[in-house]
Amino acid sequence: MNRLVRHSSRLIAGLAAALTLVGAAGQASAQSLIRDTEVEGIIHEWSAPVLTAMGLNPDEVEILLVNDPSLNAFALRGRIMGLNTGLIEQTETPNELLGVIAHEAGHIKNRHLLRDGAQNAGMQPFLMTMALGALAALAGEPGAGAMLMANSQYFGTLGALRYMQGQEGEADITGARALEAAGESGKGLVDFFENFRAQEVFSDERRYPYFRSHPLSGQRIEALRRPVEAASHYAKTDSPERLAQHALMLAKIHAFMDAPTTTLRAYPESDTGFPARYARAIAWYRDGQTERAVTAVDALLSEQPDNPYLWELRGQILFEEGRPGDAIESHQKAVTLKPDAPLLRINLAHALIETNDAANLDRAVDELKRAVAREEDNTLAWRLLSQAYASQGKEGEARLASAEGYFAMGDKEQATQFALRARPLLDRSSLEWRRAMDIVLASGATTQDIEDLDARQARRRPAVVDPSAANTTLTPAQPSSPATPPST
Repeated sequence: MNRLVRHSSRLIAGLAAALTLVGAAGQASAQSLIRDTEVEGIIHEWSAPVLTAMGLNPDEVEILLVNDPSLNAFALRGRIMGLNTGLIEQTETPNELLGVIAHEAGHIKNRHLLRDGAQNAGMQPFLMTMALGALAALAGEPGAGAMLMANSQYFGTLGALRYMQGQEGEADITGARALEAAGESGKGLVDFFENFRAQEVFSDERRYPYFRSHPLSGQRIEALRRPVEAASHYAKTDSPERLAQHALMLAKIHAFMDAPTTTLRAYPESDTGFPARYARAIAWYRDGQTERAVTAVDALLSEQPDNPYLWELRGQILFEEGRPGDAIESHQKAVTLKPDAPLLRINLAHALIETNDAANLDRAVDELKRAVAREEDNTLAWRLLSQAYASQGKEGEARLASAEGYFAMGDKEQATQFALRARPLLDRSSLEWRRAMDIVLASGATTQDIEDLDARQARRRPAVVDPSAANTTLTPAQPSSPATPPST
């Protein structure tokens, strides 16, 4: 497998907005994302029927895994949902995790803009109280006016909290109805809230981030409990398969996020279950015990030879040990078993490139092009594609891949610069040249801007004589500086 924290495809800001009790203002922090095909696949498998029942297209809802041990989840504009690894670890059953997902999807379905709406809801009573205070002072009651103005922030906070409580209640009911329509129990969501009911009596500093941005109250829990208990699927329990998937997710996240010694204590060798053996193999790998880790993975593969994620892990262990050539066979097996997984193809391409064998570059380019066709915003894939093209001497394609990588990161200025540098090195009739033009135009430049730039560059380039020509045709010299792939 590709290491959870190594292959972050993007960094995003604005995750886990928290409403402060004093200022009623959203706070955001930048967190790193993690990628893992196996964990992502389980979450999407569970959530797809619920999202469909809610009227959302599962393919249009992006569920991000956030590398953060704190208990938190969130919904953002653009049908984006985030789950902290810490929240996943805190869930006791698959149904609890599915309940949280349904709740966050409820925010997306209801188009809740938590931060903006809460700020607006808090601002109105704040301004009204300030105005009343000013009027009282003008009417000859300076003491009353001062008291009103001093308490304006308090009333603003109450207004914001009432707004947030209303949104949370709507998301609860929307999520519970979707769970019922999908044939799932809503009990897990109620249980999850019950497990953290004490949060409502904690100070803001002591609360988990999730319950700062999702105010919890006994009244809210009871309002959710009634329709959930009356639903026809309330008594449905998690299947053995789902319980096994949940245990595997927890083992894998712990093994990659915790120190190897911590993992080995939590999953001792006396535990012979599959998740425990999986976790120990990862812990030994991260601890540098390569041969022991490979032996452990081979034992698992003897039981599940068609498990692509075990082959992925085996390839990653060998790759990280500095043996990319030995890793290729395992990564190829993973791709063969699950050809629709872009991350598995990226792993294979990375190993091919790191062999420093020119004969492997065409194959690496092909794997990376297949990966970005399915996941066009994967900046690691674009960086590796730029590297592969540059190693082949294809400078135009390398610069275009760099432009694509920056474009995926949202850095339009750098994307435009690399696209402009790629254009003169590409065939004007090719799809690549047209794609470079698309990136430039997407930045806001007009065709006239591009023509003016081309004219200025042509005047600045030194002219050289083509000795093979029958006449003295002058040809502009072409730039030849190497491409610089985007960093991740």
